[in-house]
Amino acid sequence: MQLNELYTKKIKLSVRQELELKNIMQVPTVEKITLNMGVGEAVANKKVLDQLIVNFESIAGQKPIVTLAKKSISGFKIREGWPLGLKVTLRKRKMYDFMERLVWVSLPKVRDFRGLNPKFDGRGNYSFGIREYTVFPEIKFENVDQVWGLDVCITTSAASDQHAYALLKAFGFPFYKEFKE
Repeated sequence: MQLNELYTKKIKLSVRQELELKNIMQVPTVEKITLNMGVGEAVANKKVLDQLIVNFESIAGQKPIVTLAKKSISGFKIREGWPLGLKVTLRKRKMYDFMERLVWVSLPKVRDFRGLNPKFDGRGNYSFGIREYTVFPEIKFENVDQVWGLDVCITTSAASDQHAYALLKAFGFPFYKEFKE
């Protein structure tokens, strides 16, 4: 069963019962997932950036946007307009596909993984980082010259951090301890 079907048939009902919500429409949803990768060191070598774009596209399932420097900083040897990172926003079907691969395939592959920290931003959104993007099965390790990190930000429609925690826990996110306000 696909994750979006699982959400509509089972997760919504279990979260509603757990949070004791009166209406099914009050159950929070995952609105979008934003992936971000800083590639500031790839400024010197454009071929590294091209390879990262291909790898990032295979992870996300859609082409990333190259973020550019807004101003020049001589201390970091960066000029205005130079590429500094990659980002992509996933919604609907691609978002659920990514979340499925993240929770069920990639996070269990992380070495010495003890779980995710249940620390939310105060508005029901959750962010965490992955040190090596090579944990995704789409990446061929032979084609990777340098290991890069990846930031994942999950935006929910939850009214509180407690509701967002219950939603992500129902999706199967492996938190290492219980959420406490």
